[in-house]
Amino acid sequence: MYIKFFEIDHNEAYGDFPISKTTLRLYNQDSLIIVPTVYIKNEVFKIDNKKALDTLADNINFLINKYTKDRFERNKPVTEFQMDCDWTLKTKDNYFYFLKKLKEVSKKEISCTLRLYPYKYPDKMGIPPVDKATLMCYNLINPLENHSKNSILDVDELGLYLNTKRKYPLHLDVALPIYSWMQVYQNNQFVKVIYNGHKDIAKSLKEIKPMWYEVKKDTVVDDFYLRIGDKIKYEKLTPEKIDKAIEVIKKNVVFDANTTVTLFHLDEEQLSNYSDEALSGFYSNFFSK
Repeated sequence: MYIKFFEIDHNEAYGDFPISKTTLRLYNQDSLIIVPTVYIKNEVFKIDNKKALDTLADNINFLINKYTKDRFERNKPVTEFQMDCDWTLKTKDNYFYFLKKLKEVSKKEISCTLRLYPYKYPDKMGIPPVDKATLMCYNLINPLENHSKNSILDVDELGLYLNTKRKYPLHLDVALPIYSWMQVYQNNQFVKVIYNGHKDIAKSLKEIKPMWYEVKKDTVVDDFYLRIGDKIKYEKLTPEKIDKAIEVIKKNVVFDANTTVTLFHLDEEQLSNYSDEALSGFYSNFFSK
């Protein structure tokens, strides 16, 4: 189970600081392998200061160990940390330096997320200095720029990045989306993303075109008012669409016997959109002939 422990943000007043700290506690954990995950905003690595990066690695290692002890104390020790960052050409060197430093101070296996652009262009974007990477096969399109495609997972867009059979220089795992969301537009301006309560909200919607709906009666969602006439882009995934994505991935990405498949994310409401057979099928389809 990959658990986001916290995020790291940066500003001039406070420097690097943790936000969105997890409040999750798990019970009966002995059967679980927990991988602490930290999302680091790209802005953190725009300042070229090796001493600050050393401190960042020390602080992240300290916080992960503290949270593990306080909330996830268990029989199986944590052996892996995963870092999640959308690095760019300008921040690549600093991010890679940080990853090496974190490995040094933590004495853990270090993995990182790998978006499709750096996967396709490793000569340009570099190979992160980690033990392994998780290929993130979702969020391929800017959700606010293309109103006609599903920004969570578009199989055609996926094919543009995975159009050549290649062996990446690192061990690769893979992550697939099983979540949905609603983008709310008022007066044709984007205002909010709604992650939960979709089945109840859908009762107040009228479809106007594929993925697009109009609110037909006033509705309150977590203290947010949906008004009559508001537009909603409802992006969700069917098992059939996920299976098509799996076929594209299998055709073009080289995996090995130790590859793991991650479904993002663990949420009772989101999981209820799929049968047990469909969920287990996403795993087994990767390794079927």
